[in-house]
Amino acid sequence: MNKNDNPLIELLVKKEGLPKFDEIKPEHFVPALKYAFSEMQKGIKNIEDNFTPTWEGLCQPLEDLELYQEYGWNLLIHLSSVKCNEGYRKAEEEMMPEYNKTQLMLTQSKKIYEGLKKLKASKEYNTLNEAKKRIIDIKLKKCEQAGVGLEGKKRERFNEIFNRISNLSIQFKNNLLDSSKSFEFIITDKAKTEGWPHNLKCLAAMSYNRVYGKKDITPDPEKGPWRITLDQPSYMPFLQHHRDRNDRYTIYKAFSSRASEGKYDNLPLIIEITKLRKEMAQLLGYKDFAAYSLDVKMAKNIDNVKKMYKELEEATKPFGQKDLEAVQKIASENGQTEPIKQWDVAFWAERLREKTFNLTDDIIRPYFPFPRVKEALFDLGQRLFGIKITEADKTKIPLWDKNVSFYDVANEKGETIAHFYLDPYIRPGEKRAGAWMENCFSRRIYNGKLRNPVIYICCNATLPVNGNPSLFSFMEVKTLFHEFGHALQGMLTTVNEADAAGCNGVEWDAIELCSQFMENWCTEQKTMAKMTRHYKTGEPMPKELLNKVLGLKKFRAAYQMQRQMSFGKFDLCLNSDYDINGKVDPAELFVKITNETCAMPAYPGDKFLCAFQHVFANEYAAGYYSYKWAEVLSADCFAAFEEAGLSNEEAIEKTGRRFRDTFLALGGSKSPSEVFRLFRGRDPETKALLRHSGCLKSN
Repeated sequence: MNKNDNPLIELLVKKEGLPKFDEIKPEHFVPALKYAFSEMQKGIKNIEDNFTPTWEGLCQPLEDLELYQEYGWNLLIHLSSVKCNEGYRKAEEEMMPEYNKTQLMLTQSKKIYEGLKKLKASKEYNTLNEAKKRIIDIKLKKCEQAGVGLEGKKRERFNEIFNRISNLSIQFKNNLLDSSKSFEFIITDKAKTEGWPHNLKCLAAMSYNRVYGKKDITPDPEKGPWRITLDQPSYMPFLQHHRDRNDRYTIYKAFSSRASEGKYDNLPLIIEITKLRKEMAQLLGYKDFAAYSLDVKMAKNIDNVKKMYKELEEATKPFGQKDLEAVQKIASENGQTEPIKQWDVAFWAERLREKTFNLTDDIIRPYFPFPRVKEALFDLGQRLFGIKITEADKTKIPLWDKNVSFYDVANEKGETIAHFYLDPYIRPGEKRAGAWMENCFSRRIYNGKLRNPVIYICCNATLPVNGNPSLFSFMEVKTLFHEFGHALQGMLTTVNEADAAGCNGVEWDAIELCSQFMENWCTEQKTMAKMTRHYKTGEPMPKELLNKVLGLKKFRAAYQMQRQMSFGKFDLCLNSDYDINGKVDPAELFVKITNETCAMPAYPGDKFLCAFQHVFANEYAAGYYSYKWAEVLSADCFAAFEEAGLSNEEAIEKTGRRFRDTFLALGGSKSPSEVFRLFRGRDPETKALLRHSGCLKSN
């Protein structure tokens, strides 16, 4: 392929402008990444041979090299997530060894490591701003954790492990995607859809039509057929509303055993990854992988995490038991003679919600049309942080899907400070599950000019149906607010050094703080009133209904907290005390920890861990506790607004600007502990989270 015909190589040479998503194809990546990694490796060698131990002579050239990754590898990872096909997967698999080689060449460079040590010991270090000092410290620790101090066979083994884990992680996520795609549950009997919300009927009919229908035939949500998949917008409403218990078992069993058998079996990968992580950590002198992971996190050690879990577990235990008893009671009252099982919980919990609050999904969704939710979210950004968000002309911005949009973000002075893509809807078989925010480009100074950050926000919300706007569930609303919180930290940063701008350089167990903080605003009265208008009539949500929705915040919160803690405890145990060569396999360990932590015991054959991407194909290994750790921090931060008075607009604006100028602005330029104290004036406490969850005795 001619370099001139490759839009990626053109982008890598210029290092400016937005990606040409309308032109980029899978076949462009291998030649482009070969060029990018070659240039990076030459750049590393040039720095090794010519650097001076100063910021401008060492750190700035290292930062500039990152642009090859932003304009190359990061784009591949993004497109693999939103437009997954065999071409992108093969490109990622083929180029992963070269990516790893480049990363290790950088982090294992003794010359660069010694240069960083000299810079830290120099007089200049004391004159640098806090961001630059933090970056130097972080780079030194990264080198040490990448094995820069290892020699000979130990280094060879470390690198073998590093590469093997990377390959296994790719295989893990591909197995999960392929396993999920291979399952479907077809319903042709209309009687079986009795009790389904209209939205589920539409989604399932569209899913069937997309796979088996004809292009000129419009799917009929009332006549079907209907196709259920393991994608969250299909799977969860089915469990909540499908009345046939045997069918629910079939779907639950399929979901809880994804990628756990046959050619897609991830359990052997989990065992190998866990063994390799421990061996890698011990090569570096750590007791286990948990100690390795926590060494660079806010919590610092496993005892501090256990302390948090102990406080939360003791407080939630009686409330979790009450949640379970309430669900069992309503099931018994409605004729279920057997004790509830895992595939019953969502169904009867939904009936309990309907009875307690007189709410159904069909009642709620029409009041959460996506355009209104988005408008309320953007207005909240202006109210709290003084930003104005404007949608750009889609015809002038290359996009990867027709439903993606692009926005400009301006500060209170009217200056453009950031941009973001928003990809809100599910694309079964093409887009990976879940929701996420990633940097397209970080804020940085390059060639003497400030470059504003560009962010991706990706969700898997319900598609628009029959010409109507997408009608969000309340969970989908929370998810959008959550990812927007991540994006705000990426966009409102005032740090000009890329390695500490936005989410970069922030300790992993504090990375969810801003996202979970924003979730709190979903149930704040003013925001709720703004986003809840009927998609047909424009009428506001009736006050009685609004109050019921607000009351959902504490509904079964203890159950959800126990479940999240069981995931985090499993992850920590797997990577610390657990004997991977012992008699208990990881799946049995997961069941054991779930039974110890949750009022609702685990399904004995639960293989959820085979779909646990966060831990086995992402960066949350020995760090999944971070969600709960950061939720403690975020709840405490929101409590500052409650203390100021949520009805006091002047106080809300003042507190919002303070949050902006600390957590959102400072990024990784200070430790999260220090930033928290700047905002809150003290260390964090669990009390606010327990109160918000209805798990304090006073509740």
